[in-house]
Amino acid sequence: MPDPISWEFAWPYYLGALAFGYLLGSIPFGLILTRLAGLGDIRNIGSGNIGTTNVLRTGNKPLAAATLLGDALKGTAAVLIVSSFYGQEMALVAGFGAFLGHLFPIWLKFRGGKGVATYIGIMLGLFWPAGLIFVAIWVGMAVLFRYSSLSALSASLATPVILYLVFNRFQLAEMALLMTVLLWAKHHENIGRLLRGEESRIGAKSGAAPAPETNTGNGGA
Repeated sequence: MPDPISWEFAWPYYLGALAFGYLLGSIPFGLILTRLAGLGDIRNIGSGNIGTTNVLRTGNKPLAAATLLGDALKGTAAVLIVSSFYGQEMALVAGFGAFLGHLFPIWLKFRGGKGVATYIGIMLGLFWPAGLIFVAIWVGMAVLFRYSSLSALSASLATPVILYLVFNRFQLAEMALLMTVLLWAKHHENIGRLLRGEESRIGAKSGAAPAPETNTGNGGA
């Protein structure tokens, strides 16, 4: 790994790690898998999102599970591959790149998922206790309140705080906080519906899938 102080020589490596992570993160598993399954373009149903929650609206639970796994593992793969060659600091850059790739994939005109699964995958690759903590908080909030979006928002908010205060992982906490800000921004519509009491609960029955502009479902992953 190059000396991080020698930016003249180090910046191409950091840029390369960011680009590598971005390319992995931008793989739209939800779109690819639904098309391979003959279900058409996932962006034309529900929220128009390419994440797990919207794939679940097709009624195909195995496909939704595969989307969740793919979106998580691309984040994990990005950080593990880069870490094996250039160390933890460069892996942080690759992880953030993967998160950006999932949220803003160039192949889909920068309209991607909301980042929950990829956030978890990145945390598992960089510091696995953080990934498990995220999942535990998500599950706990989901059991208590039955809102997928609220669970994701709560878990993402708690994760950087715990990393900083409990584990003293300051650099990782800073990156997690940045990802949390982006995740909250991508969930702005869900936040509005939560405040208005209009957000759909997990397991709630729904009718025909609304158009992307008027969707009232939970946030995608």
